[in-house]
Amino acid sequence: MRLILSLSLAAFFDSIAYVMGEVLPDGVLCNFQAWWLTYFDWCALAWVCCITLNLYLIVVKEIRTDRLELAYHCAAWGVPFMLSCLPLFGDYYGPAGAWCWITDEHVAWRFIIWYIPLFTLIFLMMLCYLRIIYVAKQRVTTWSGTYEPSRERRKVVMAEEIKPLKWYPCVYLAVSLFPLLNRIHNAIFPSQPVFILTLLHVISAPLHGLANAFVFGLDKETWGQLTITSLQLAIQSRFCDSTRIREYQTANVHYVAQIDEEDSESCGDDTIVMVSMPSITLKDKGP
Repeated sequence: MRLILSLSLAAFFDSIAYVMGEVLPDGVLCNFQAWWLTYFDWCALAWVCCITLNLYLIVVKEIRTDRLELAYHCAAWGVPFMLSCLPLFGDYYGPAGAWCWITDEHVAWRFIIWYIPLFTLIFLMMLCYLRIIYVAKQRVTTWSGTYEPSRERRKVVMAEEIKPLKWYPCVYLAVSLFPLLNRIHNAIFPSQPVFILTLLHVISAPLHGLANAFVFGLDKETWGQLTITSLQLAIQSRFCDSTRIREYQTANVHYVAQIDEEDSESCGDDTIVMVSMPSITLKDKGP
């Protein structure tokens, strides 16, 4: 869920560049918009890759991935930063249609920085999900060893969680197809833009976040957990865990055969008086 939250943040910031306004002239603001688009487009794609890798390690390799969360953040935020800065250093950013991006004079950089890695990662993610789905179904339908209800329940839950997440690569393939076709046409015929391709490009390019929201909405169990009480408990368990293990300190114990008022007044606060009752005997009743 935290990985999906990071994906949602990346998609949110990515959408900001798409609503910056009219086409900007070449300059600092145009370069900033182009860098912003490249960076958060890559961040969103990187988080989808991290989610896929995380599921692959859990389901196929059966590895606990709690310790990898920091590595996911370093990869998903750090690698896109380096990639988005490469065209900035070469002054390749500028007006490129509806938004500022890599200009038409540097078409090769468009495919090197974005389109070739994009469709390569989409293809690899699809292969991973095919493997994940196959292994998950095999573990749900097969039985070995002693029956454990909790383990069988985890198998079913994992299979249910995979169902909506497997559509993430398809989402990126769908929203990136028309931008790819438009960029290919622009590379072949730079002075003859096609209105339909440009329109489809403009409509589909900003839809990463919306498409991810639809995919995320397919998980009914997750929607059932999005209540005020569940969120409060999650926050408290995350930030307010005050569980402590302490050594139990025993008090002074004073055994007497009989107790009266004077003896009780002489006992201190830290003394526990145990009264022995000779009339009561314990009988061994066996185990």
